[in-house]
Amino acid sequence: MASSNFVDYVKLYLRSGDGGAGSAHLLRTRGNPRGGPDGGDGGRGGHIILKGNAQLWTLLHLKYTKHIKAGDGVSGSNNRKTGANGKDIFIEVPLGTVVRDSETMEQVAEVTNDGETVIIVPGGRGGLGNDHFKTATHQTPRYAQPGEPGIETWMVLELKILADVGLVGFPNAGKSTLLAAISAAKPEIADYPFTTLRPNLGIVPYRDNQSFVMADIPGIIEGASEGKGLGLRFLRHIERNSVLLFMVPATASSIKKEYDVLLNELEQYNPELLDKKRLLAVTKCDLIDEEGMKKLKRRKMPEIPVVFISSHTGSNLVALKDMIMRALSESF
Repeated sequence: MASSNFVDYVKLYLRSGDGGAGSAHLLRTRGNPRGGPDGGDGGRGGHIILKGNAQLWTLLHLKYTKHIKAGDGVSGSNNRKTGANGKDIFIEVPLGTVVRDSETMEQVAEVTNDGETVIIVPGGRGGLGNDHFKTATHQTPRYAQPGEPGIETWMVLELKILADVGLVGFPNAGKSTLLAAISAAKPEIADYPFTTLRPNLGIVPYRDNQSFVMADIPGIIEGASEGKGLGLRFLRHIERNSVLLFMVPATASSIKKEYDVLLNELEQYNPELLDKKRLLAVTKCDLIDEEGMKKLKRRKMPEIPVVFISSHTGSNLVALKDMIMRALSESF
């Protein structure tokens, strides 16, 4: 998933189809010159439908598609014939896509399963033909219903990454390096903050042919819940993760303080994130000598499972994967 091709937010103008008009036709034949009403109903307007596609990882294909319109329903005709429905439009999206009203930002729908479909803008109903309006006292109605107009609206599509494990840490905490070390993913890695500007996914192999999906997400900064830095664009991607792996480098002045700041940002954004299983990996332990490691392990740590790792040397990466698998099994 190349960073330049990853799009996780699009705004679209959507318009469903108009319903077809009902027919006010009256039956007239040589043998029956005064036949009754036989107008058919109009077809419904086309829906705009969201469809989950497990083969998609990004909203890139919708980036330049700003206007989407469904087909109009066809009017009814004589002999009580119902008009054809308007053509439905299917918008294929990655799993984890959320649709919001662009004005209120209220959630309209979400798609989490492959092949799942959700009507997000329904088409207008077709009008009833005059056959529906005949009565014992009014046997020749010469009117029918018009079709309902379609709905036009602007909607926002947001992608929330679906992964088993989300990496949470400050920029340059070693998240990309870890993902590259334990999976086949090849995220951009450099020794400066915000190397990662787009989420990266990696499938991490485990023993007995098991595996889990890990998401390397842009680094958090203090104030992210208020929109600072990459802010909310980062935070929404961790909502779908089963386990949160906090990452703090061994060189930090206070591991617990950095962890508390990260935890506070998550709580400010969405308190429900604190209900997820949390783990801590102290990274870059290859930069600390043996005596320094002894002192580090004596320091006060957060009261969650902790492992000391080095992605460069591979130290304790197996222990980290064991810890993650245990947490995942407890989350289900």
